[in-house]
Amino acid sequence: MRFAPRSLFGRLVLILLGGLLLAQFATIYINLAERDQLLYRAGGMRLAQQMSDIVKLLDSLPAAERRKVVAVFNAPPLTVSLDRPRLKARQESVEGDFAHSMFIAVLRFALGEEAQLNVVRLEDAPQSFRPGPQRIAPPDMAMMPMMQGRGWEHRMGPGFSQGGTFFTVQIALHDGSWVTFDSFLSPQASAVPLRLALTLLILLGTVIALSLIAVRWVTGPLSELAVAAEKLGEDINRPPLAETGPSEAQRAARAFNTMQRRLSRFIADRTRIFTAMSHDLKTPITRLRLRSELLDDEALRGKFVRDLEEMEAMVTQTLDFMRDANAQEPVQRVDAMALIESLQTDYQDTGSKVDIEGSIVQPYPGRPLALRRCLSNLVGNAIRYGGRATIKLDDAASLLTIRVLDDGPGIPEDEMEQAFEPFFRGEASRNRETGGTGLGLGIARNIARAHGGELVLRNRSEGGLEATLTLPRTAAS
Repeated sequence: MRFAPRSLFGRLVLILLGGLLLAQFATIYINLAERDQLLYRAGGMRLAQQMSDIVKLLDSLPAAERRKVVAVFNAPPLTVSLDRPRLKARQESVEGDFAHSMFIAVLRFALGEEAQLNVVRLEDAPQSFRPGPQRIAPPDMAMMPMMQGRGWEHRMGPGFSQGGTFFTVQIALHDGSWVTFDSFLSPQASAVPLRLALTLLILLGTVIALSLIAVRWVTGPLSELAVAAEKLGEDINRPPLAETGPSEAQRAARAFNTMQRRLSRFIADRTRIFTAMSHDLKTPITRLRLRSELLDDEALRGKFVRDLEEMEAMVTQTLDFMRDANAQEPVQRVDAMALIESLQTDYQDTGSKVDIEGSIVQPYPGRPLALRRCLSNLVGNAIRYGGRATIKLDDAASLLTIRVLDDGPGIPEDEMEQAFEPFFRGEASRNRETGGTGLGLGIARNIARAHGGELVLRNRSEGGLEATLTLPRTAAS
């Protein structure tokens, strides 16, 4: 199955076309085989009947008169001779030789089963068919149109030039003498008739067209369902799938729409819960901040402030992680290069070092605020754990690739995927100096996937971590 099409549409079309072609070839073979047999029977019967009539006529005449009759009929494609030596009867089997066995059968039918005959199939035209000075037409035939003109090859018609079957037939007369016939049986079926070819071609084309329409009609709803499933990850509130088509497709679309509504309702409920929790938490955090100002111990007051700031950051970033703000922001043409340069300026103003390698020429169709948040999280992580960040850009016609590199300790390979989980922090960040809530990478990946892209991490061979953000130019539109 290595060369089989990957899509259901391609596989169904391949099966249908393969079956149709085999059926058409079988039909052509059967039609041509039967046609050959019918034409051979018809042609052989006429030739056998002609020989039978000549034999009966010669039997009714005295020997002196027979040569005159022979001279009248002695012209290709049937030459007659009375003075040819008798051929040795051949005992070879004619099984599988349709022309030979058929001709013997029709001869016996025309002459009678008691007739003595010897039939030899020839590989080439007999000597009597070949032109020469010895073949002089008798005076009686001088005015016959078939004997006039260019030559015997032309009078035999197109069947001879296309090949046929040559026979030498010897038949015993009542007085014991033998008459020899050199004959030619034209196949008349060496080429496919135009009418049959056109009929089969029209039939094949019609069936293929109807098959393609039927397969497309059946697989169309499946394609729409696959596209809807892909888009669902980018926008949970996308318009519902049209419940049309066959009953099975309608059931699948109805189940998909029901799943989408449940997911949307679940996410909305969860967002409302976290929003309410945030609102409720901000009040006690504010009260604790005010009370911490009343502490006389400077060191203790500083510890309380740092804890409260960390709690407030966790609440805020949790809301950012849960909030489906990406779907609310409209897609527009973003000058990604200007966005990254402004981000570089912001970090440099705070004393951080951010380098940019490469450039982005074409605008990117995306959500600017979400993209800025994604890149800010990646650059912030690089600066927090590596001291500096390097942004490498690769702008292709269909894909925008942004890589953020740092010189930090990296992440263990077995924790690489866990780094995107909420509130996960590696050993290098579990201290007060680096801070962090463990939500930045998760938010960045959600934004990347909302644009139809992906975010992956890998440890650099020279040390540090590389975050690769890939953004297709058509998925976010």
